[in-house]
Amino acid sequence: MKLDVTELASNMLKAFKANLKKQWPEVKEYADSESKKLAESIVMIERLKLTGKITDEQAKLHFEIQKNASRTVLLALEGLGLIAVEQAINSAIAVLRDSVNTALGFPLL
Repeated sequence: MKLDVTELASNMLKAFKANLKKQWPEVKEYADSESKKLAESIVMIERLKLTGKITDEQAKLHFEIQKNASRTVLLALEGLGLIAVEQAINSAIAVLRDSVNTALGFPLL
């Protein structure tokens, strides 16, 4: 199964919006950007994994690094607390879990 950046980003953005609806006007552009970065990272991991260039452990580490970068960007926004950001990121990742893990053949998310 080939993962699609646009579809992954769109699904994550919907989850961000659902979790951050109160602050949505202020965070929309950042959430959009971070959704795209996370999606691009996942697709890159898929490509590297399929070509045997990274191990499962390296893939997980790469994803955690990108997830932490997204968390940092969202935490820098005024009015967003750690709990809200964690819930939004976890929700965004949860909507992708089954399709991404199935495509990769191991539990990345």
